[in-house]
Amino acid sequence: MKRAALLLLTSLLLTGCVGPYGGRDTTPTTAPDPGNGYARLDEAGVEQIKASRVARLDMVSGRLTKVSVGLEVDAPYAPSVGVEDGTIALTIEGPNGTVSAHTDQLTFDTVASEPDFGEVTYFLTADSADAYYDLIRDGVDRYGIPGEAAESWIDSISSRPQDESSFALGPGTSTGLDVTYDLRYDGTKDVQVIIVHVNPATFAD
Repeated sequence: MKRAALLLLTSLLLTGCVGPYGGRDTTPTTAPDPGNGYARLDEAGVEQIKASRVARLDMVSGRLTKVSVGLEVDAPYAPSVGVEDGTIALTIEGPNGTVSAHTDQLTFDTVASEPDFGEVTYFLTADSADAYYDLIRDGVDRYGIPGEAAESWIDSISSRPQDESSFALGPGTSTGLDVTYDLRYDGTKDVQVIIVHVNPATFAD
């Protein structure tokens, strides 16, 4: 059931692209060093992520370039990375901290005219309402997602736990990246889902 829910949500994500975001240097970085520990998204790199169940991304500069993951600068897309059983240990190193999670699906949004990725997306799941609330509060603590809005949503859904709710919390910016929790709650389902969107830092002109 978990896999079916995630496949349905994934189909909603893969229909759009992210356009330019303002005020940053778009000069590509040098090609990645295969021994630096960062993930690649070419064919061999994707297979390595699936085999090792580890993906480490470098967004210390505030952005993720295509070249840094082994793709051409004008690549129109990057492959989704998913595993059928278990999870991938994801680490995204930001300017001021780290985004980390265990997820079974990882996607990237871009367009051919941009040298960077506009967004990294992954999924968090919980098999109970209480575990779901814990995930939300963890995002508040770790990424600076607004706590008042999070607690207001939790209070609201706690009073009607069989309802459905789609609600976006964030962004949290404490890591130097924009982290948004897209809540997809359905009280009639066994598994609850958070779609996490990690966007590059916004640079001043």
